[in-house]
Order: sequence, then structure tokens, then C-alpha cells
Amino acid sequence: MRHPLLQPVSLLAAALACLLPAVAVAQNAAPTGNPGAAGCPPILQHTFPRLQDEKPQALCQYTGKVVLVVNTASFCGFTPQYKGLEALDSKYRSRGLVVLGFPSNDFSQETGTNKEIADFCESTFGVKFPMFAKSSVRGADANPLFKELAQASGTTPKWNFYKYLIGRDGKVVESYSSMTSPDDRGFVRDVEKQLGPQ
Repeated sequence: MRHPLLQPVSLLAAALACLLPAVAVAQNAAPTGNPGAAGCPPILQHTFPRLQDEKPQALCQYTGKVVLVVNTASFCGFTPQYKGLEALDSKYRSRGLVVLGFPSNDFSQETGTNKEIADFCESTFGVKFPMFAKSSVRGADANPLFKELAQASGTTPKWNFYKYLIGRDGKVVESYSSMTSPDDRGFVRDVEKQLGPQ
């Protein structure tokens, strides 16, 4: 006959055995990018430091929005596009558009620190749309978002102010060269199409 003192231990072991598979399932079910972001599409399951203070920002916060991703630089012939991008973001923000800026020195035209870039963008062009810390956007060192954008679109940024339009479903709709200005009619039409009716 089993000793009476061993019975509670056996019951505890049995209870733990029942609980462990449930814990394992819960751990495996957690998203790999940003846990807790229900419905966040894979392409947004990344976290990047904010340009101004390098505080981590989860891109999953933009789930359900139309997202325009742009690689930027402060000393480029296309740098004045900052003004048009801010105007675009401001005009369509209420309808669900967000512009995301990623400064990069891949083309040797963004040599400043994150703080210097942030100050330049705000003081020169009044940029208020989300900007992230300087990173690489092409090649082996490209940040994970740009690697996925390249894979999904079949193209990497050829220069600064290359643009990727992502639909509300998290799918890459189109990519646009640096020559495509933020007020280009065809480009704006594509954005409006993704935003849907007012």
C-alpha cells in the first residue's frame, strides 16, 4: 500500500503533467514579431527605434492602415520630397494612411546622427510622420522590413526616397522610384485606391 504522505506529491505531479502541455502550446502560439498584436500582418511584425529618442516602436501599431515606406536622406536632390510626404500624410491620415520614413546612408547622403537628422527634418520640412533610426535599406545589412519589401516587390531601393505602398491587408501593392514625387497623379491615385471611399 502506498504511503499516505506520498499521495499529495503524486497528485501534484499529475496536475503539473496536465498543465505543461498547455503552457507549451501557449508559448508556441505567440507571434514571433510582436507578441500580443492580434491580426498584425507578417510584414509589420518588426520593431525599430524611433528617430527622435530611439525608443522602440512596434510597426504592428499600423495594422489595418495603408502604409507608405520611404528610405530618406538629408543631403539628396530628392530631399525636398519630405515636404510632399508630410503633406500626403497630413491630408490622408484621417482616412488611414501613414508614411514611415527610414533614413539611410546607403547612398552616402545621410551622414548625421539620429538627433541631427530628426532636428533637420522637423526644422526644415516640418516632418511629423513617424521616422525611425538610421539603418541600411539594401544589401546584406538591410533592416528586416526592407529585406521583406525587396522580396515581396522584387526590387530594392535604387536611390533615396524609393517608395513602397502596403495595403491594409499587409500586402505590398507597388514600389515607386525616387523620381515619383509624392504629388504625382498616378501615385496619389494608387494611394487613394488603397484607402477606399471616403
